[in-house]
Amino acid sequence: MQSLGTIVYLKDGRARVMIINRGPIIEKEGISCLYDFAGCVYPIGMNPEQVLYFNEENIDKVLFEGYRDEDEQRFEELYVKSVEDLSESVMKGLPNLNLKS
Repeated sequence: MQSLGTIVYLKDGRARVMIINRGPIIEKEGISCLYDFAGCVYPIGMNPEQVLYFNEENIDKVLFEGYRDEDEQRFEELYVKSVEDLSESVMKGLPNLNLKS
């Protein structure tokens, strides 16, 4: 799992994306969808109209790793358990990798 602040290239992407959230659950067409990450275009930053939701398998290359400490390690342990608990009520989301102009 990537930490907050990590900057990545997504598969088939040209823009650098900074991870700003992990485990977002988004409502799509009445269905709750879980994503591994939400990100914004780097260095532009957060634009509510251009949030990218994607999963670990959509990452092509890690350019910079965000800060990690013991709190991060503990979060990752708890996150894995939470996702396992949610697996019956929330489906894995498909990435939205196209930015709106």
